[in-house]
Amino acid sequence: MTYQWKTDLDGKEFSMETGKLAKQANGSVVVRYGDSLVLVTATMSEPRKGISYFPLMVNYEERIYAIGKIPGSINRREGRPRDIATLAARLIDRPLRPLFPDGFRHDVQVIATVLSVDDDCDPEMMALNGASAALAISDIPFDGPIGGAKVGYIDGEYIINPTAEEKEKSDLELTVAGTEEAVLMVEAGANEVSEDIILEAIDLAHQEIKKLVQVQKDMVAEVGKEKFEFEEPEMDEDLETRIKDLTENRLKEAIQIKDKLLRNSKIDALKAELEDKLNPGSDSDVSSQISNIYKNRIKEEVRSLIIHDKVRPDGRTAEEIRPIWCEVGYVPRAHGSGIFTRGQTQALSVVTLGASSDEQVLFGLGENETKSYMHHYNFTPYSVGETSPLRGPGRREIGHGTLGEKALIPVLPSQDEFPYSIRVVSEVLESNGSTSQASICGSTLSLMDAGVPIKEPVAGIAMGLMKDEDEVVVLSDIQGFEDFHGDMDFKVAGTKNGITALQMDMKIKGISTEIMKLALNKAQKGRAYIMDKMLEVIAEPRAELSANAPALIKMKINSDKIRHVIGPGGKTINSIIDETDAKIDIEDDGTIFIMTEDQESGERTKEIIERLTKDVEVGEMYTGTVKNIVDFGAFVEILPNKEGLVHISEIADYHVKKVEDEISVGDEIPVKVKKVDNQGKISLSRKDALKELEDKE
Repeated sequence: MTYQWKTDLDGKEFSMETGKLAKQANGSVVVRYGDSLVLVTATMSEPRKGISYFPLMVNYEERIYAIGKIPGSINRREGRPRDIATLAARLIDRPLRPLFPDGFRHDVQVIATVLSVDDDCDPEMMALNGASAALAISDIPFDGPIGGAKVGYIDGEYIINPTAEEKEKSDLELTVAGTEEAVLMVEAGANEVSEDIILEAIDLAHQEIKKLVQVQKDMVAEVGKEKFEFEEPEMDEDLETRIKDLTENRLKEAIQIKDKLLRNSKIDALKAELEDKLNPGSDSDVSSQISNIYKNRIKEEVRSLIIHDKVRPDGRTAEEIRPIWCEVGYVPRAHGSGIFTRGQTQALSVVTLGASSDEQVLFGLGENETKSYMHHYNFTPYSVGETSPLRGPGRREIGHGTLGEKALIPVLPSQDEFPYSIRVVSEVLESNGSTSQASICGSTLSLMDAGVPIKEPVAGIAMGLMKDEDEVVVLSDIQGFEDFHGDMDFKVAGTKNGITALQMDMKIKGISTEIMKLALNKAQKGRAYIMDKMLEVIAEPRAELSANAPALIKMKINSDKIRHVIGPGGKTINSIIDETDAKIDIEDDGTIFIMTEDQESGERTKEIIERLTKDVEVGEMYTGTVKNIVDFGAFVEILPNKEGLVHISEIADYHVKKVEDEISVGDEIPVKVKKVDNQGKISLSRKDALKELEDKE
């Protein structure tokens, strides 16, 4: 039997149904919105022994048939997920994760399969709501449901779940997820908007979320399964007491060691001591108990220190920023580079400028798009003093790189102003919290060092939260230790004028608008302080591009003449490239981008293209090459692929019996254009050209 629930979402019908598809999953929901259709399933397996984390897997599966196409790969099937699909899966995972029971170790997998796509009905948000619904009606322990909504901001008006066209015009693209009571996750890219606009948009999204949560509650009431009973494993009280006695003051001292590696070493040494004293037989169950109790003790001490003693592990106040130093121009052959160091977090960002053909093509479910700005983030094992295999970018790297893109895109010059493709690579060299924001600061420095005319510099900061009932402490510039044991990771990037990117994740079941407002206000002050430190090193973009950067010339020709530049089988354009060593990109409207190692080669390339596409004008003088001689005259090439006839009567101001008596094939002769007829035939005169040259002399 099929069950269906409907609600109105911004003037369109939004429906969820169950009981028809994928019935062997613990929970299965089909979400329909316009012509978009997403199937979301939730399944659970037996617990994994010996793991200390909750193994939640979220997959967002795009199918090309959703847009009525066959995949373009060799195998004609979908390959590894696109970055956009990876980000969508991450977006769903983040608000779901805090709502599972503490100590839950069962594998849970949520799979969202996009079956059909309507560009005006976002399948990403449908998948998020469907994931919550599938979990809510299943027997999987889950303290939901949650809802998700997007908000745009156009000309002072808020738009709920904006269409593709509205997104193009919007100064804000905000994604919010939360329960009926509170907000759990926020993600935003913005065009320098104020904190007040962000807060109002979040509140508006939350009102929409409440409607979606109510639909899911109705579903649970009608078809919800009885939840699997899970009880968090009890700790050995005697063992807890002994660990507390053995670590009481020593653990507190270890936590307050400022250097991250020394602190970790001391904490690990204490744990090893506990193992020796409390588990001499190396019993695995006892070892697991010791490990879990010890982790809880560390968390208790960190939180007590910050919430009650008002002291952070490294001795800072709640608002204090770690020491900062910056440098630009560090990488000699790069087009621009910047180092940003904050405490024990360090990022090196490097800029490369390229041609328009270096843009990234985004093949996806919808119209193919390109992006001329790419921000790539690499997290290295040595940044935390560890070893591990080097693999391709994971969800974290893709997510942090995209956050950097969102932060900097609003301040980049338009393609008309600066027709380069830009790639920034941020290498994390040291990590102790807030590496994504360090990469944004480093990238701002590197762009200015490269001479990219950004409108405003961008700085970023990560805010944290420690909450114990009514006691709340908001922390500026959190380090990794505070992030791990805290309740919130709230990243904010922006210029002096407003926010450009924002990302908030909760580890507790939501926060109030008042706490968000407090965090945003503190973040604004922190960003201003960080910005001042950055501007001490480089105050504005360099006036000229780096000497290592390629020269780029933009020109425009009549689109009808593109064929003259390309030539038959690409012969003409290839000969230009061979001659000047230029990279030439031609767009359909006749815009041409010429990229060369030096300006001189670029100007030479431009001159050749201008000659190829130049219109012949009556009365203009040329030095042409004789290509062919006939009884009645000579054909002379005056521009590439443009020949005109010099009639025998126009060769000289006296009677010429034979053309060969005056000129030969291969001669370069002065000619003047007498006429261009309707068919484009060109009449030339040598005698008029000679007379004009004689008069000038």
